Amino acid sequence: MNIRCKVLAGLAVALPPLPAAAQAYPDKPIRVIVPVPAGGTPDVVARMVQPGLSSLLGQQLVIDNRGGAGGLIATEIAARAVPDGYTLFFSSPGLTILPHLHRQVAYDPLRDFSPVSLVCIGPFLLLTHPAVPVKTVKELIALAKAEPGKLNYASAGNGTPNHLAMELFKSVAGVNMTHVPYKGAPQAVTDLIGGSVNLMFNSIPPALPHIKSGRLKLLAVASARRSPQLADVPTIDEAGVPGFQAITWFGLVAPAKTPKQIIARLNELTVRVVRAPELKSQLETLGYEAVGGSPGEFAAFIRAESEKYAKAVKLSGAKVD
Repeated sequence: MNIRCKVLAGLAVALPPLPAAAQAYPDKPIRVIVPVPAGGTPDVVARMVQPGLSSLLGQQLVIDNRGGAGGLIATEIAARAVPDGYTLFFSSPGLTILPHLHRQVAYDPLRDFSPVSLVCIGPFLLLTHPAVPVKTVKELIALAKAEPGKLNYASAGNGTPNHLAMELFKSVAGVNMTHVPYKGAPQAVTDLIGGSVNLMFNSIPPALPHIKSGRLKLLAVASARRSPQLADVPTIDEAGVPGFQAITWFGLVAPAKTPKQIIARLNELTVRVVRAPELKSQLETLGYEAVGGSPGEFAAFIRAESEKYAKAVKLSGAKVD
């Protein structure tokens, strides 16, 4: 028996009896809407969760990639879907950012979705070009205060998570730096390596090879605790900015009013899949920490993220319309 079969067999343990309303669920394939084209990070993570959850449910999860408008198209489709458990949405920070960024959005992240489970979280890294004369977060803040507006930072575009993370950092650190938006993170990283910009926040996977090669300098990680992949690197909190966090995340939600019994079943099985040792290891190689958890915990997380990004968008003045 290969490793994957062993993992799936281990997951498929007996379930407790369910109320009658959920006993027949699911009796057909389940669509999972993903707000990016195939190959994007949310798509990669969704397809890592897909096999185990399909096995436990006894029905295929069909990934439906709906890229466009920064994820807005997919999110609005998911919000309007029939709340019968046969359409799910693989959510990410865009769920909580877009309502604050666009003047007209046809969904509310708290009202129009029923959280199932947070799948994983991953920290942003505070990166600089090697020529920037700082070695710590405190030195970066001191330099930015000494020369207001001179340092510039890259992002994947106006209103993206790494743009808003830096706006929050500027606010709590009391510094002024100039924003240089790009049409995506890859070009931003390329220009940071080339020295066209001074610093940026970015996730672990695309940055790690450049950190190891010395083409980028890592000052700190923006999570609550240190990353297992970068255990010697302090958090931004440890480095002198108390309480600061900037993370990316993925989770599973359903349209609002999906029956509670179905949400409970999906939650139980999703948590089993996410916490399985093999998947936890796979997520860690991508720089993510497997989470799992209750629908209530995920709802509180979504609310906190929405409040955080409302503040960040206000600080930045970012608008897409």
